[in-house]
Amino acid sequence: MGTDPQRLRSYYGDLFDWRFDVASDAAEAVSAPGHYGFVEADNGGIPGGVGGGADYPHRTLFYVGVPDVEAALRRAESLGGARVSGPHPNPDGTLLVGFFTDPEGHLVGLAAAAPATAR
Repeated sequence: MGTDPQRLRSYYGDLFDWRFDVASDAAEAVSAPGHYGFVEADNGGIPGGVGGGADYPHRTLFYVGVPDVEAALRRAESLGGARVSGPHPNPDGTLLVGFFTDPEGHLVGLAAAAPATAR
């Protein structure tokens, strides 16, 4: 994430030979609308992306796939972590994400497919 996502996508695209799909937005908690680019996995990339915008902090973030974002956030809190935000749906409602910090303050993302009833 950064304040100039297009520049970051260009940099990481050149560095790792990644292509980005910028046609789909991420949740606003993740990136400003129209500024997120998902790495296209068919070229060896990871299922992630590069985004941000003028008001988004610089950071590197990894996501952990979980069956239930809300349950994982509650569990993280019960073990001494702190919920930052979420769950947040992506714009088309197919994915939920959430964020917490571990006991030392490291930011971690959680992601899960949204339940069919939420779509």
